[in-house]
Amino acid sequence: MNAFDLSRLRPRLPSPLEPVEDERFARRGLTLLLKREDLIHPDLPGNKWRKLALNLGAAAGRPVLTFGGAYSNHLRATAAAGRLLGFPTVGIVRGDELAGRPLNPSLARCAADGMRLEFVDRATYRAKNDPATLAKLLERAPAGAYVVPEGGSNVLAVQGCVELGRELRGAADTVAVACGTGGTLAGLAAGLSPGQRAWGVPVLKGGFLGAEVRALQEAAFGGPRGDWTLDERFHGGGYARVSPDLEAFARDFEARHGLAIERLYVAKMLHGLTTLAEEGAFPAGTRLAAVVTGAPDGSQSAASSR
Repeated sequence: MNAFDLSRLRPRLPSPLEPVEDERFARRGLTLLLKREDLIHPDLPGNKWRKLALNLGAAAGRPVLTFGGAYSNHLRATAAAGRLLGFPTVGIVRGDELAGRPLNPSLARCAADGMRLEFVDRATYRAKNDPATLAKLLERAPAGAYVVPEGGSNVLAVQGCVELGRELRGAADTVAVACGTGGTLAGLAAGLSPGQRAWGVPVLKGGFLGAEVRALQEAAFGGPRGDWTLDERFHGGGYARVSPDLEAFARDFEARHGLAIERLYVAKMLHGLTTLAEEGAFPAGTRLAAVVTGAPDGSQSAASSR
């Protein structure tokens, strides 16, 4: 077995699928299920495990360079993988104005796990996929560094997320997932059976994600796969923004079900799914699976004020 195969970290796979009693769904004849991806591994939870597993196998112990914002779950998971499996990590962080400030809890965790943080201006960050810009960033990285894109979304990540869909075959009619870069949705939809639908909730505004998902499926599978759709209404003002209404919804969901809810992704997806249920968007008898892609951490209260 490859020494950097994440399976030696004993992931909990398949992740649990738990029924939830919620009268907002039950009174409309709907079944709500939570796909507990957050329980896969304490340091590499949810879709981060799915996206990183094949990429780290391809890196085969080389240093890994990747990208993210100040509250990036992906950066944190990559740093944790480096600590657990013993390879160097470099995180290119959006916003050079952050370089002289104290690290927020998310970036502090990355640094504690051994990740070298490099802060770049936003223009450079936007151009990170330009070959010349990437070459300059790699000049400062350890020799032979393996590049994983922002959010971990590339062909290997999409292929890794196919298994999530396969685990849900026959278990639900609609599967809801929060989306940042689109890789999880692209793979999830490809893994589901005909007749099942994947419903994605973008957490960033801009309306660009559909093209990204299509491009990822084209690269991974040679064309579109599965039945998927996006609902752009529930980003709450954009990434790392948590409105008072969303915060109230998340607190209420936590009180109802005794489950801590991650705000930047999971809360937005659950809020959207609950809103659609209350609007009568699903016929009675529909089984709805909500993918819990991660657990909350201490940085979210700071992120919510951005």
